[in-house]
Amino acid sequence: MLGLDGTTIASAFLVAPAAMSQRLVRVKAKIRDAGIRFEIPDPADLPGRVDAVLDAIYAAYGSGWDDVAGADARRKGLAEEAIWLGRLVVGLLPDEPEALGLLALTLHCEARRAARRDSAGRYVPLGEQDVALWSRSTIDEAEAALAAAARAKTPGRFQLEAAIQSAHARRAVVGRTDWEAIALLYQGLLLCAPTIGARVGHAAALAEARGPRQGFAALDAIPLESMKTYQPYWALRAHLHERLGEDEPARQAYARAIGLSEETAVREFLVARAAIFRRPP
Repeated sequence: MLGLDGTTIASAFLVAPAAMSQRLVRVKAKIRDAGIRFEIPDPADLPGRVDAVLDAIYAAYGSGWDDVAGADARRKGLAEEAIWLGRLVVGLLPDEPEALGLLALTLHCEARRAARRDSAGRYVPLGEQDVALWSRSTIDEAEAALAAAARAKTPGRFQLEAAIQSAHARRAVVGRTDWEAIALLYQGLLLCAPTIGARVGHAAALAEARGPRQGFAALDAIPLESMKTYQPYWALRAHLHERLGEDEPARQAYARAIGLSEETAVREFLVARAAIFRRPP
């Protein structure tokens, strides 16, 4: 997919590389044995294929988004390519609300690209980003796509994820983030797509809206087995322990998050945060 290897695809879909490798082998064998040809489908066949296409574009954008510094040649330009594909799908299916929702989601994220690193290349978390660096025109395009999707009155996963990013974008207008609204949007997202990322995002929003203990309650409701290698879970736990002044659990969670961080700038940010707890008592 888009020149990515099996390990990168596995990371995008939050599955083990071995499991993804097996899936790819099975799919390739099915295509070969059935003699399936690679061809442009008829317009009538497009609606039945749109969900798989949107999932692939979403994963591709996520892979390109992670490589904000452009250090991985395989991912260079991948985010822009995913947005182009999203626009292409909307052009082919202009009344498909989830295609519009995915386009809105990727555009909202892309609008913040310039603010994700400071002048020295250091990672800047969303809540600390300079909103003046966000692209107003890209946000406006995202909002237009989301409004068009809402007219269908059939909310779905990508529309809800885009709505969450839209709520974050409001900070550029009103100067604050409505975390209660974001928590409610995550609650809706969990009803249709209870993914690992959505559950951790919901916990983070609850922590901001109602306090760190509410965030912990949501985190602790997630089976730990599914979180062992999910870096955002451990980064959030570390942050919440820090807010509660629980130094030793914070140190342990930061160590886990650092070990799972693949992006250099994010790892350095976490190392700096963890250094606060490394001083002897």
